[in-house]
Amino acid sequence: MNFIVSEKIKSVCPQFAGAAIYGRVTNSAHNAALWEQINSFTEEYKQNHKLEDIKKNPAILATRKAYKALGKDPNRYRPSAEALCRRILRDIPLYQIDTLVDLINLVSLKTGYSIGGFDAEKIDGGKLILGVGEADEPFDAIGRGILNIEGLPVYRDNMGGIGTPTSDEERTKIGLSTSRLLTIINGYNGKEGLEEAVAYMKTLLEEYAELSDCKIYYF
Repeated sequence: MNFIVSEKIKSVCPQFAGAAIYGRVTNSAHNAALWEQINSFTEEYKQNHKLEDIKKNPAILATRKAYKALGKDPNRYRPSAEALCRRILRDIPLYQIDTLVDLINLVSLKTGYSIGGFDAEKIDGGKLILGVGEADEPFDAIGRGILNIEGLPVYRDNMGGIGTPTSDEERTKIGLSTSRLLTIINGYNGKEGLEEAVAYMKTLLEEYAELSDCKIYYF
């Protein structure tokens, strides 16, 4: 898999650094041990944070700044990590989707990175380009319907957009049959903390999703 960051993204966020984990996995509908971790984190987060603290997270703050630089309102189109943190502090239960998605959400909550999760076998071609969404560009966001991605950072394969920091696309979404996973961690604040996030993600995938044949990319 090759990853290319467009000049437009580099111009508004020259410090951008990305990381990806690819490998074979086994998904499941629910993992009780994983949800013990998620619930424990949720309670701790509620005790130690207020709503106004969320935007102070370096990864979330940098993603919001990238949105603004591209002309997108981050309060209307919230990065997924910020949206997850807000759910916790507003006492709205986190979604229970499946083990892979729940695991990715936990990493996102702990780190502040907006993380894309994809069924790698549904990606068209061996190259992903991180560019900027265009007016009227089609994007069927998971659980949201058609999303206006104009001005949003977007990963595209040969067929079109598959992921933004706000939402991923239905076409390449993870399901219970997913056996090859690609996750992308987006460091709009640069490289600091990225390797630690990758290591944490890899550990969880090994423990809860039988990760094997793992490849890690930095770009």
